Amino acid sequence: MPLRGIPNQLSPDLLKVLAEMGHGDEIILADIHFPTASICTCGPKQIRADGLSATILLEAIMTLFPLDQYVEYPVARMDLVDSDKAKGLKTPIWDSYQEILNKAEGKKIQIEFVERFDFYERAKKAFAIVHTGENQQYANIILKKGCLV
Repeated sequence: MPLRGIPNQLSPDLLKVLAEMGHGDEIILADIHFPTASICTCGPKQIRADGLSATILLEAIMTLFPLDQYVEYPVARMDLVDSDKAKGLKTPIWDSYQEILNKAEGKKIQIEFVERFDFYERAKKAFAIVHTGENQQYANIILKKGCLV
C-alpha cells in the first residue's frame, strides 16, 4: 500500500537508504554507462532503478532530501573528458539537473565539476549508488545530504 506524499518512483530500498544516510553522506545517481556494480564491491550500497531516468529520480529524491547547507558544493557532477570538451559535446541533462535542484532548494545550487577518474574514486566512498536507466552521457551526479532545518 503506497504512503501519502512519497513519490512512487522511490523504491522501498531507495527510501531506506535515504533515511539511513547521515549529514555529509553522499549518494550518486548514475547513468547506464557507470560501473556501478564494480564500484559497489568496494562498499557503497547498490540500488537498481533501471528504466527510470535520472531527472525523474532526482525530482522525486529532492522532495525528501535536504542538501548540505554547510558546504560550497552540495552537488557534484562528472566533468567532460578533454576529447569531449574539444568536440563541444552537449550535455543538456546538466541544465535539467540545475533547474530541479534550484527549484527544490529555492535558490541557485552550486555544482562542482569532478574529473572522471576522481569521480570514480569519490564514488567508492559514497553511501550508495543508484543505477538509473538514464542513457544521456555524463548524467552522473553526487548529492551530499544535509540537515533538516
